[in-house]
Amino acid sequence: MTQQRYYATGKKKSAIARVYMKAGSGNIIVNKRNYAEYFARPSLNMLVKQPFDITGKQDQFDLYVNVSGGGVAGQAGAVKHGISKALLEYDAELRSVLKKAGFLTRDARVKERKKYGQPGARKRFQFSKR
Repeated sequence: MTQQRYYATGKKKSAIARVYMKAGSGNIIVNKRNYAEYFARPSLNMLVKQPFDITGKQDQFDLYVNVSGGGVAGQAGAVKHGISKALLEYDAELRSVLKKAGFLTRDARVKERKKYGQPGARKRFQFSKR
């Protein structure tokens, strides 16, 4: 009998995470490295584990994650979003818990583009009346 696998995609800023989840002992592999090694900051480690903590599913799944684009913090947010969506594939009854915590909502905030005639997105060059 084949083992049930769950797949989901998470996004944040310009980072995209492809999450493959199966029953296991809690191993999380991100880009062929352990997640604690890949996300060096403790705050990012906590961010990645949040969906499991809030649903009470710690150490029940093995995850294999491919993440690309963006910076480390954006990638951690994308992994969190992907894990939340994969948990939803596993059990639809977790939706209310994950939705209430805001883990299923895609954070659409991205960097605003620079406009011509200005040094940045919002900043203007110094105005001189005379």
